[in-house]
Amino acid sequence: MEIIWAPWRLRYVKEASEGKRGSGCFICEAFKSPPEKDPENLLLYRGEKALVILNRFPYNTGHLMVCPVRHTGDFLSLLPEELAEIDLLLKKSISVLKRAYNPDGFNVGLNLGKVSGGSVDTHIHYHVVPRWLGDTNFMPVVGGVKVIPQSLDETYRLLKELWE
Repeated sequence: MEIIWAPWRLRYVKEASEGKRGSGCFICEAFKSPPEKDPENLLLYRGEKALVILNRFPYNTGHLMVCPVRHTGDFLSLLPEELAEIDLLLKKSISVLKRAYNPDGFNVGLNLGKVSGGSVDTHIHYHVVPRWLGDTNFMPVVGGVKVIPQSLDETYRLLKELWE
């Protein structure tokens, strides 16, 4: 039997099953932390109006999020300068992920509101998920398991190096 190792998922599973998601906004908390905490917070880039952070509970290796710095869950409240920086960071994110992983494509999007499937509806965040042909296979269907082949620390180090 093959064992799949994804220890970072346990925190997510426990918090979800116990109804204990953090009370604060992890995006705001990461941005307010000192830059030396960026690796711990998985914060890849701090901009003036937007930031880039790895998803702690990724759908695929390299799954990251582009977010406004300002805490808002209302897409219509985003200012033109916030949208402009977000667009530039989405473009750079895709470029960096292409160099790092050579994916066949991407899912890029956001969930607006709790009913849309978003687990965090109080802080707008665009998901950027690299995709490969065959990355959806029998494991999620038969085993109820998604295999993420790289640790978050390794993903962070690689993307941070390429980002700079």
